[in-house]
Amino acid sequence: MPDLLGILSDTHGRLSTARAAVDLLLARGATRLVHLGDVGSDAVLDLLAGVPATVCFGNCDDDRPLRRYAEAIGIEVGHPSAILAFGDVRLGLTHGHLEDELAGLLAAKVDFLLHGHSHEMRDERIGATRILNPGARHRAARFTAMLLDPRSGEASWIDVSSGETVRP
Repeated sequence: MPDLLGILSDTHGRLSTARAAVDLLLARGATRLVHLGDVGSDAVLDLLAGVPATVCFGNCDDDRPLRRYAEAIGIEVGHPSAILAFGDVRLGLTHGHLEDELAGLLAAKVDFLLHGHSHEMRDERIGATRILNPGARHRAARFTAMLLDPRSGEASWIDVSSGETVRP
């Protein structure tokens, strides 16, 4: 089965909105979850448990206790950044608040750079790297999450409140 990533960011501990996003991503076929930071609470991490998942932490997270808890419940931690490989496709993950991490991932020539932090959906290219932001589940004009097939490059943003596909 090909990997389909369910990507969310900036939940800021808002359990009900995080749950709605995770439920929708899994219902739409996500086989792996990625949280790009500003998780906000252990309860949000609990939503990722039991599914292959990777998390990085953001500027609003106290990363030490969240890291310990995530690792204890089987969530892979890539903080402050990580590179995941799917075949020969490489994805860089970071929250987006550390310029050095963003620059390092671009210098590593990842195929995709996934970040949060801005609370705005994003889809653009810098050189050969496609930069994607799933949007946010808190303090955003629209509460969104994203599905990404890393091998085909197909990405879709979902308004979690309505279930509609939207574009950045």
